[in-house]
Amino acid sequence: MSPNLDPRTKHPRPPFPEQRQDGQPGLTGRMRPVPDHGEEEYRGNARLEGLRALVTGGDSGIGRAVAIAYAREGADVAISYLPEEQTDADETRRLVEEAGRRCVQLPGDLRDESVCVAAVAGAVDELGGLEVLVLNAGTQYERRPDVDITREQIMEVFETNLVAPLLLMREAAPHLRPGASVIVTASIQGFSPSPDLLDYAMTKFALVGFTRALADEQGRRGVRVNAVAPGPIWTPLIPATGWDEKQEQFGGDTPLGRPGQPVEVAGAYVYLASEDASYVSGIVLPVTGGKHL
Repeated sequence: MSPNLDPRTKHPRPPFPEQRQDGQPGLTGRMRPVPDHGEEEYRGNARLEGLRALVTGGDSGIGRAVAIAYAREGADVAISYLPEEQTDADETRRLVEEAGRRCVQLPGDLRDESVCVAAVAGAVDELGGLEVLVLNAGTQYERRPDVDITREQIMEVFETNLVAPLLLMREAAPHLRPGASVIVTASIQGFSPSPDLLDYAMTKFALVGFTRALADEQGRRGVRVNAVAPGPIWTPLIPATGWDEKQEQFGGDTPLGRPGQPVEVAGAYVYLASEDASYVSGIVLPVTGGKHL
């Protein structure tokens, strides 16, 4: 049977079953439908042969899809994740090792500076070096109107989405040689922000500035820095955000009429890490189902 190539119908469309997950992190196994990370679909072509990558938030969602794709393209991978996500992290490790590559697990909360330091050190020590840094870990929550939010809630999002990438880059920079690549997970929210994701949208807009400034700096060292801006992607973060009706219709407002699956984003991260993108730095690559940045 020929594969379904129609981008409107090749993956599930809303409405989705009610499935709010209380608190974060969300877990993959509780989602309906279960996200597609490329377990069956992604085929590698040795585009990242011999590279070593650290992927934050690599246990599930976009991070898992990137880890699978990188392994099938020939890279060894280290993944960081919250200790509560160990079950998801173990599945990611199984899939990476099934592809014949190494997977180093680095549990810990990246809001803690010492965890950021240990994550980079662990990746470098266990893999023997580092050529690709994927700054992907992030968090978001539904917010009430009129900026009804506590300082503690603000700082959880800011420390995860903004402070941690800075600290991770600080630690990784001495290990990145000419030809290395840094890839940041931005978001369409950085360009078309939703009021109920106010603080999250702020961080994603800031990450665009981070990407562009860092690309200018690191280009002089032969290190490329780029960002991927996903649109609505079906990951455990969605049922754990706090939405009800919005979650059930998630992604239905895109021109393609559905959310993207993690596997559909992974190719952007492969491209930006590969030699195909050797003259690409400082860009934000949208993967949005047709929504404009």
